[in-house]
Amino acid sequence: MTTTTLAALLPLLPFLGAVAGLALGRTAPGFVRPLAILPTLTATVLAVVVAVRQGGGRAIDAATQLTPTGSVPIDLALHLDGFAVLVAVLVGLVATCVQLYSTAYLRNDARYPSYAALVSLFTSAMLLVVYSGDLMVLLVGWEIMGICSYFLVGHYWETPEARAASLKAFLVTKLGDVPFLIGLFALAADTGSFRITKILAAVTNGGLDHPTLIALLLLAGVAGKSAQFPLHTWLPDAMAGPTPVSALIHAATMVAAGIYFVARLLPVFAASGAALTVLAVMAAVTMIGSGLAALAQDDIKRVLAYSTIGQLGYMSGALAVGDRSAAVFHLISHGAFKAVLFLAAGVVIHAAGTNSLAAMSRMGGLARRIPDAYWTMTVALLALAAIPPFAGFFSKEAVLVAAEHTAVGDRAVAPAAAGWTVLIAGLAAAVLTAAYATRLWLLAFRGRGAELPDHGRQPVAMTAVLWILAVPTIAFGLTSGVIGDWFDGHALTPSLTTAVLATGVTLVGGLVTYGAWRHTTALAARTPIGAVAAHPGAEPALVEAEAMTSHTAAYGTIAAAADPADPGRLLLGPLHRHAVTGFHLDALYTALFVRPVQQAARLVRFLDRTVVDTYVNGSGAVTRLLGTAVRRAQTGNVQTYLGALLAGSLVLAIAAVVFANVNAGS
Repeated sequence: MTTTTLAALLPLLPFLGAVAGLALGRTAPGFVRPLAILPTLTATVLAVVVAVRQGGGRAIDAATQLTPTGSVPIDLALHLDGFAVLVAVLVGLVATCVQLYSTAYLRNDARYPSYAALVSLFTSAMLLVVYSGDLMVLLVGWEIMGICSYFLVGHYWETPEARAASLKAFLVTKLGDVPFLIGLFALAADTGSFRITKILAAVTNGGLDHPTLIALLLLAGVAGKSAQFPLHTWLPDAMAGPTPVSALIHAATMVAAGIYFVARLLPVFAASGAALTVLAVMAAVTMIGSGLAALAQDDIKRVLAYSTIGQLGYMSGALAVGDRSAAVFHLISHGAFKAVLFLAAGVVIHAAGTNSLAAMSRMGGLARRIPDAYWTMTVALLALAAIPPFAGFFSKEAVLVAAEHTAVGDRAVAPAAAGWTVLIAGLAAAVLTAAYATRLWLLAFRGRGAELPDHGRQPVAMTAVLWILAVPTIAFGLTSGVIGDWFDGHALTPSLTTAVLATGVTLVGGLVTYGAWRHTTALAARTPIGAVAAHPGAEPALVEAEAMTSHTAAYGTIAAAADPADPGRLLLGPLHRHAVTGFHLDALYTALFVRPVQQAARLVRFLDRTVVDTYVNGSGAVTRLLGTAVRRAQTGNVQTYLGALLAGSLVLAIAAVVFANVNAGS
C-alpha cells in the first residue's frame, strides 16, 4: 500500500474499533477489550511505517474534493511532514498504552464498553487533526475531541466533582472555539482556501490582509483547547475523570492539539509581531502561574495537571519566538513522560487508597510496595524537571535556546521582547518545576508512618505500560542530534549557556524544596490526616472515585489540605492560599460571567412566566369565558332556538327600517 493509503487508515481503524465496541458491548462483551486494543495498536504500527517512509523528507500531500461549496472548497486532504508523522506515532503509542492500562484499571466497570469506545474515538479524532491537510476536516476532529472529553471526564458521573468538571471542560473549550471558528473563516476568506499548503503559500506571497485579527481569533481557540491562560481553568478540574483519561488528554491528544495547530500554521502567526508578543506573554503567565499553583496542590493528579499547563506554556513560548521545531520536540518529549506520570499516579492512588499527598506523607513503605510505579515515576519526574540526560532536558533546552536566539537578535522571526519574555519566564518556571516535582516525590514516596493494607501486586497491564513509556522518557532526548530531518532540518542540541543556567536553577529549586521538607517533616506526626479510603482487592477505578470523595469530605476541597508539614506551604508563605485556588480565577469568572448569566436567565424566566404567560393565559381565560357564555345558550330545546331566530330576525328587520328612514331623511 502507498504511504497515503496507510495514513488514511490510521484515523479509520480506531473509529471502526469504537463503532464495533459499542455495537458488541452488550451482546458480546468478550470482544470489547480486543476491539479497544488491537485497532489502536495496528494504527500505531502503521504510524511507525508512515514515519519511516516519510523519513523527514519533503512533505507528502494528497487531496480529493469533499464537497462543492460554491465558494471556498473543502478537501479531504492529507499533509504528511516530519512533525505530523512523529506526533502520530506519539498519539498511537500513548493511546495503545492507555487502552491496555484501562483493561485492568476499569476491569469491573459496567460502563467499560462505552469508555473504551470513547477512548478509541478520541484517538481517531486526534489522528485526524494530525494528518489533516484541510482546516475544515481538522475542525471535525477538533470538535469530536471536545465531545469525547465531556463524556470521559464525566465517567464517574455519580460524583458531583465529575459532573461539574465535564461541564466546565466542555463550556470553557467551546468558549474558545467560537472565535477560533470565526478566525478559520476569516483566514479562508483572505487566502481563498482551507488547504493548509495553499494558506501557507498565500501568506508567503503576502496574501493575508488581516494577520493580527486572524491570529488573535485563532489563539483564543488554542488557549481553550491547550489550557493556556486565561482559559486553562478547566484542566485541573478535569482530574475528576479516570486516571487513564487524564493521561490521554494531557500526553497525546486534546491539549496537544492547540500547540500542534499553531505549529502547522506558524507563518500565519509570524505575520503579526503583535500576535507573537501576545502569545509570549500568555506563555509566560501560564508557565509561572501554573508552577506556583502546582506547588500548592494536595491532589497528586492536580499537581500533574498544573505541570501540564506549565509545559504547554513552554511549547507556546517556543512558538512565540518562531521555532516550531522546539515546540513539537517538547510536545513529543512531554507526551512520553507525562503519560508515565499519570499512569504511575493511578498505581500510587490504588496502592495508597488516596489521592492526597498529605495523607501519603504519613504512610510508610509505599515505594517498596509499588516498585514499578516508584522507579518509572522517578525517571519521569527527573525528565519533567529537565535533569540531563532525560528527554525533558533536551526538549526544554531547545525551547530556551530558541528564546535566547530571538532575545539577542540572532533570529528575526519574532520581536526581541518576546524572546526575553519567554527566556526569563522559562528559567523562573524551571525553578518552580523542580520544586513541585521534588515535593511530589518526597511526599508520595518518602512518607513516614504506619503502612496501610496492601492491595497486592499491581496488574501487569498497568505496570508493563509504565516501562514501555519509560523508554522514550529516557532515550528520546538522546536522539536530538539525529532527528533534525523530521524537524525542518533544525538542530535541537542544547547550548552550553542555557544548559548550565537552566540546570543550575533547576538544582536550586530541588535542593531548596528538599531543605524545606526536612524542616517541616517533624510536624507531620502532630497532624493526623484522614482522607484514606483503601479497600484491598478493589479495582483501581473504584479506589480513585472513593479517594476523591473522601478528600473533599476530609478537607472541604479537592485541591488543598490544611497540612503544616507541607513544604509547599513553607516555600510559598502567604501566597499559598492564593496559589491553591489557582489565584481565584474561578471566583473571578464566576463573578464576571457565571452570575450575570444566571441573573439574566432568572430575568428571562420571570418575564416568560410572569409577563408573557400572563397574556397567554389571559387570552385563554377570555376565550374560556366566551365559550362558557355561548355554551349556556346551547340548551338543546328546538322551540328556544326558533324563538331566538325569530327575535333576531325581528331585530334585524327593525334595524333595517330605521336605517332606511334615516338615510331618506338625510
